[in-house]
Amino acid sequence: MKTLSMTSPVKTVNPFNNEILREFDILTDEQIDQKIELADLAFQSWRKTPKAKRAQLLHAVAKILRSRKVELGKLATLEMGKLLKESIAEVLLCADIFDYYADNGERFLADHPLDTKMGSAFLSYEPIGVLLSIQPWNFPFYQITRSAAPNLMAGNTMLLKHASNVPQCAQIMEDIFEEAGAPAGVYQNLFIPGSSIDKLVADKRIKAVTLTGSEPAGASIASAAGKNVKKSTLELGGSDALIVLNDANIEQAAEAAVRGRIWNAGQVCVSPKRVIVEAGIADAFLEVVKAKFQALVVGDPLDEKTDLAPLSSEKAVQDVIRQVEKAVFGGARLVYGGHRIDRPGAFMEPTILTDIQPDNVVYQQEVFGPVFMLYKVKNEQEAITLANATEFGLGGSVFSTNEARAVNVARQIDTGMVYINHVTGIAPELPFGGTKHSGYGREQSPAGIYEFVNAKLIRVTQPQNAY
Repeated sequence: MKTLSMTSPVKTVNPFNNEILREFDILTDEQIDQKIELADLAFQSWRKTPKAKRAQLLHAVAKILRSRKVELGKLATLEMGKLLKESIAEVLLCADIFDYYADNGERFLADHPLDTKMGSAFLSYEPIGVLLSIQPWNFPFYQITRSAAPNLMAGNTMLLKHASNVPQCAQIMEDIFEEAGAPAGVYQNLFIPGSSIDKLVADKRIKAVTLTGSEPAGASIASAAGKNVKKSTLELGGSDALIVLNDANIEQAAEAAVRGRIWNAGQVCVSPKRVIVEAGIADAFLEVVKAKFQALVVGDPLDEKTDLAPLSSEKAVQDVIRQVEKAVFGGARLVYGGHRIDRPGAFMEPTILTDIQPDNVVYQQEVFGPVFMLYKVKNEQEAITLANATEFGLGGSVFSTNEARAVNVARQIDTGMVYINHVTGIAPELPFGGTKHSGYGREQSPAGIYEFVNAKLIRVTQPQNAY
């Protein structure tokens, strides 16, 4: 039997203590082919399944997620380290997303009439086939849900290639779909190495691919999909700006910025990675932020008193520490933290950097950890210019007590999402996605269900009027 080039098992390593919890064997080429075939076969019947019955499956998944929220939350925490309360909130968000598409999917997919001069015309939204979903570890359940819920409701089937450090979360979602009554092949998990993905994208039975991950991974997938004339969507992270205008409530803006930055130990694509503050309030703002950082409790993510969890892996913490060291070497001022914590696990101190100049290495980088980078600007226009001085364009925030002013600034920020007086967030009914090097396509909201359907035009005229 032919096997893949990588034969080492997929491992779960608890980042709280770096202990190996469980291992899974990777699939052989023959096993992968069988799963693709099963997904393709399942599509032939799932596409014909009434939408109301598809909705029943999604509701059943949501019900299971809510009933097992603590168990699933603990699993995510053990695999990638986030606070248990964050993990449980993630599971509940996933349940809401499944319910959202179950409740609204049939309406979203209803025929859309078009105005035409002769006869009648409408768009029929039809599924396209087997989708390959490639997802990261930072939100091990949510990342799956964003692509699975709308696309299964639309009548597609799905193969998941999850991050290698969250295999238990990957497998348990397949188990949950089976428990909910999903027909065999509608949703399957694949334990495969990244090196095998191009081959899957090229497989004629797989019709499209969606990826959340790094910019290099996205470029590779987009290239492979384009080569094979297949649709793709990409969400590739960001370097989101949080702008604090001089009329903002300093306490509220600082609290939001700090909580947004340490959320998931700073490992969030839409985390406020660059905090841009007008000069008149910058010093006062920094003092409030520093006091909040000093009060943070770093520790066991299962302990409800903990504010800051470990990073996802030993490599992750080493990478972020190295970025901080390079930033300081390049002239940035280290205001607080910046070091590895002397204890078992992938822990680092919450960190504040200021005085980051355009020639500093971190100026154009995404720092995926609890590093708060503060930029002082002269005025509103300089804040906008700095916010746009990045190749990324995912999310962003503007804080001001003047709504009209904040909205005007938001319109000038080149991103896919901007929140006013709130860090970039998540809700089932709101579209999620970016522009520039943050990728393309949208998930969630009505927009999320249209990415991988065929919007087929059907035109009707009387025989004597046909042309």
